Amino acid sequence: MYTFDVTIPVLNEALTLERQVRILHAFLRAHFAAAEQWRIVIADNGSMDNTFDIASKLSQELPELVVVKVPRRGVGLALKTSWGQSDADIVGYMDLDLATGLSHFLDAYNALAHQGYDLVYATRLHPQARVIGRTLKREVTSRVFNWLLRRYLGVRFSDGMCGFKFLRRDVYPQLHEQGARNDGWFFSTELLTVGEWLSLKIKELPVTWTDDVSSSRVKIIPLAKRYLQDMYRLKQLKPTPAKKL
Repeated sequence: MYTFDVTIPVLNEALTLERQVRILHAFLRAHFAAAEQWRIVIADNGSMDNTFDIASKLSQELPELVVVKVPRRGVGLALKTSWGQSDADIVGYMDLDLATGLSHFLDAYNALAHQGYDLVYATRLHPQARVIGRTLKREVTSRVFNWLLRRYLGVRFSDGMCGFKFLRRDVYPQLHEQGARNDGWFFSTELLTVGEWLSLKIKELPVTWTDDVSSSRVKIIPLAKRYLQDMYRLKQLKPTPAKKL
């Protein structure tokens, strides 16, 4: 039996936190009967509303729920803080909006626990993926960003931005040491990029993904500028192939 932590990074999510966490909790309890096998970790990275209070109250009711207080904002920082404290066999994260269909978690778990994969990522850009309700603007932005990743960093994965990734915890120290260190959203992309550099066994998981436009706070232009800077910094860490004698 492999243990796992599902981390949900949150920022000012008081309105939807309890409902979404209860949905995820019910799903995991229905499919993994042993309570000691899994945890949901709410990583609060700088909320100014009562998100932390709601999460703390829920943790008193649900023994499988843990709350982590992160000192400042940053999705990457929230994940690094959570995973750094974990002793589970498998760690990973999904967004609070549960945009990726929960049934795909079972695919991710089986790939890591039984099929020999090191890292699993959801993709919305695979021909077999099903994307519901996504605006043309966000679709084009995502495709352009991932095209840039492939061209500039020379990676092969199709979707570096999707908020649904899981990995064996024992490979995380390598990923961090070799460059997966960003405190922001780009950390998600770093995991896959460095994973390829290390020749880890990575599974691409085409998913059903439902866009929750009402909950999106992403500002595309500032985010794009930051991603380009992060891509440049990450490329400086790419190992140089040894020259053949």
